[in-house]
Amino acid sequence: MKFLSNSEQETFDFAFDFASKLKGGDVVLLAGDLGAGKTAFTKGLARAFGIGDIITSPTFTILNEHYGNKLNLYHFDMYRIDDESELRELGFDEFIGKTDGVCAIEWFEKTPSILPSSAILVNINKIDDNSREILISNLDKN
Repeated sequence: MKFLSNSEQETFDFAFDFASKLKGGDVVLLAGDLGAGKTAFTKGLARAFGIGDIITSPTFTILNEHYGNKLNLYHFDMYRIDDESELRELGFDEFIGKTDGVCAIEWFEKTPSILPSSAILVNINKIDDNSREILISNLDKN
């Protein structure tokens, strides 16, 4: 699936609509440079799941848990992870496949061996200051 976004709001709206395709236990991997729109995408997912929290990137906490009336959102940011063993110590494995929510993972490239092959890959490519190309695929179909 491919989508061209011309604003942060369009990225949010696309993610909001895309969330209807997700189910509990899904893992969404968010790829893109700093400022590409990963958190804007996550905000759209959260709103679609009935989450009213303010969504920010969990760069310093690694995980933010948000509870919704449709699905929960387990929002990970691996930017500060140096070794996959750190995630195991934090109980990362317990969140993968949890049927009450969806895991959204930023900077997943740092932890490739612990991700399910069924994960959904969302590549957000910055075209210019406002425009983004969003490409969605499955890891096991790349």
